[in-house]
Amino acid sequence: MITIKDQHFTPDASGVLFWENKEILLVADVHFGKIAHFRKYGSAVPSSAITVNFKKLDEAIKKYNPRKLIFLGDLFHSDYNQEFKLFEHWVKQQNCSILLIKGNHDIVHPSFFKKANLEVLPHLIIGDFYLSHKPEHKPNFFTLCGHLHPGYALRGLGRQKLRLPCFYQTENQMILPAFGTFTGLYLVKSMPNESVYVCTQNEVIKVQ
Repeated sequence: MITIKDQHFTPDASGVLFWENKEILLVADVHFGKIAHFRKYGSAVPSSAITVNFKKLDEAIKKYNPRKLIFLGDLFHSDYNQEFKLFEHWVKQQNCSILLIKGNHDIVHPSFFKKANLEVLPHLIIGDFYLSHKPEHKPNFFTLCGHLHPGYALRGLGRQKLRLPCFYQTENQMILPAFGTFTGLYLVKSMPNESVYVCTQNEVIKVQ
């Protein structure tokens, strides 16, 4: 558990961040539609991969039972495709309220969000916290965001290197890892007074 401004957060190996005090599940950069987009243009990605993100979300919701689910941008990857219909169906099965902080990839027509009964905002302030898609410095606030797809390179004595997604915390900001599959990593290097929490298959480990 991580304590920030007297609030308690639990980072999960799946990449979600659970805000204990508010019962809010935060998820960044799912990029629904990316796999279908790849397949459309000839990439050899199995169709079964499309359901992976939905299964991961279901597992996280079952584990934390949130009151509210907030996507921190880039919920979708590009234009409308078959994954959007799956998302509409998925939303109807949820008991928690769902909100999207709009990201730069969320370019689908606003009518889709309305049809999916999805509240969309450019940013959101909850107490001392500023929720956005991209990292932003906001005086007097702690920012919770995504966008960068942060990762960290672990190096072994035999020159082994393992790249893992991570939660990247600076003095006034926490950047969540990308939740979606096939999203890539932006490797970060932590400075003094910063923290990196890498996501292994089963747990989150603080490495810096």
